[in-house]
Amino acid sequence: MLSPLRQANFYLNSFGFFKVPLIWLCRPKILTLDEEKVEVLIPLKRRTKNHLNSMYFGVLAVGADVAGGFMAMSKAQQRGEKISLAFKSVKGDFLKRPEADVIFTCQDGRVIDQMLDEAIATGERINQPVVITATCPSLHGDDPMAVFELTLSVKLSKR
Repeated sequence: MLSPLRQANFYLNSFGFFKVPLIWLCRPKILTLDEEKVEVLIPLKRRTKNHLNSMYFGVLAVGADVAGGFMAMSKAQQRGEKISLAFKSVKGDFLKRPEADVIFTCQDGRVIDQMLDEAIATGERINQPVVITATCPSLHGDDPMAVFELTLSVKLSKR
């Protein structure tokens, strides 16, 4: 049997391959997934860099998307619920050039729990911002390279 982290990575790879090929192409890997946070690594490789040898803006957006959305999908799945998940808005502050592998961290597990509780209780679509921080630990430790605020939108799906 696979560990929970391996199961999560298998699910992410399958989802990317079959549903959103751009995610699969970027090769994200979940490093940490618990009740409060998720950490996703995207390696800096030929297909993820720009002409300045830093991570391409679009790949940074993919990393923020995966870190912000995977936790909500995982939490809904743990509850046995099927949800419709989307992002309503995105704000990104690009602070430094990420010139190495990037880790995307979302620590809004409690916010997502509250959103899911409300969506399940009311049947309504719930929108709430979640924050994702992108770092390059091998070059800059915990200094943020970029900070994203994505408005996560969840609603219980009809079965």
